[in-house]
Amino acid sequence: MQSAYIGKLMEIAEHDATVMHLLADSGTGYDEMFRYNFPKQIYNFGISEENMVAAAAGMASVGFTPFVYTAGAFLAYRSLEFIRDDICFQNLNVKIVGMGSGLSWSSLGPTHHTTEDIAVLRSIPNLMIFSPATPKQVTACVQAAYEHKGPVYIRIGMNNEKEFFDENYTFTLGSNDVLQENGDISIFVTGSILEEAHVATTYLTKEGYGINLINVPCIKPLDSNNILAMARKSRKCFVIEEHNVLGGLGSALAEIFTTHGLGTPLCRLGLKDVFAAGYGTHAAVRKANGIDGFSLYQQIKEKL
Repeated sequence: MQSAYIGKLMEIAEHDATVMHLLADSGTGYDEMFRYNFPKQIYNFGISEENMVAAAAGMASVGFTPFVYTAGAFLAYRSLEFIRDDICFQNLNVKIVGMGSGLSWSSLGPTHHTTEDIAVLRSIPNLMIFSPATPKQVTACVQAAYEHKGPVYIRIGMNNEKEFFDENYTFTLGSNDVLQENGDISIFVTGSILEEAHVATTYLTKEGYGINLINVPCIKPLDSNNILAMARKSRKCFVIEEHNVLGGLGSALAEIFTTHGLGTPLCRLGLKDVFAAGYGTHAAVRKANGIDGFSLYQQIKEKL
């Protein structure tokens, strides 16, 4: 997803000199490629995330379009006050890109995991939140964020995510993607864990369960119409997210269900109000925390 992000940002920067690529101690090869092509449009602030976000607010106030890019945990938590007060309170045109959503930084442990960012950020007024699942969806979300005049947070993965969309994919603000629709069990998923949800769906489908698989790339605003329509035709709904089950996509769906008096049972699958256990590869840490494809399949089957 990183290459998709930088590739799209370079495409935009080529036509708009106001676009700025701001980093905090994260100079990858992709960033150096951006620096080579646009040396006046990139700044690395070092280990100074709060200052970077505050500087982005200053840049936006005089007409620039800064894209703030570093590890999601350090943006969503360390820089929270600056995101809230400097950017969102003033409704400034800053794009905040959290690299390494969920457990992507698997070998570095909970200090680097981004598993509470949706909960932390979705309550802040004026902030739009995107959670793309694949490289093509990242590209589309970056374009949508650029076109939107106001604060946007994008959470992206970083571990060679599987692609589920073709070249003709289009991202519509506040709309979900129905990847499979053939039954009375609906599974909603957001972010790069879509790959694991797809594995679980495949197991369940082979066993004769009728599964609807819905990808939710836009957390705020949510596609309430699609969510309600799928829930009303379902006898049970599930949410899969690489995030704490408290405050994430599952909580957002529960709010919609209760607001509209919907009685469809809703089961939230993710981190159950704990910090993730284990260190190692992304796949290994997902498995250790019960959110790999086979574990998700087992949990859903048990609930059914």
